[in-house]
Amino acid sequence: MKNLKGKVFVSTVLLIAIILIIPADIWAQCPMCRMSAESNLANGGTAGNGLNAGILYMLATPYLLVGIVGYIWYKNRRKDDEVMTEEV
Repeated sequence: MKNLKGKVFVSTVLLIAIILIIPADIWAQCPMCRMSAESNLANGGTAGNGLNAGILYMLATPYLLVGIVGYIWYKNRRKDDEVMTEEV
């Protein structure tokens, strides 16, 4: 068990180090979207800001759905456990 904790710790530290070393440009949008947003912002438009907000919404949606399904599953499982303990 102690060896497993050590491996998890080393893996976590290594992952964090790799994330911090990667340049910020890698986190950018696809080249066409980025070029379009930059040209729009250069011409005084605000479409680039909306594009970035849309990307964040699309990123959050799967996590939100999984969280809701997990919460519903947890509540139903808890009710089933309460019924089982009352029957015993």
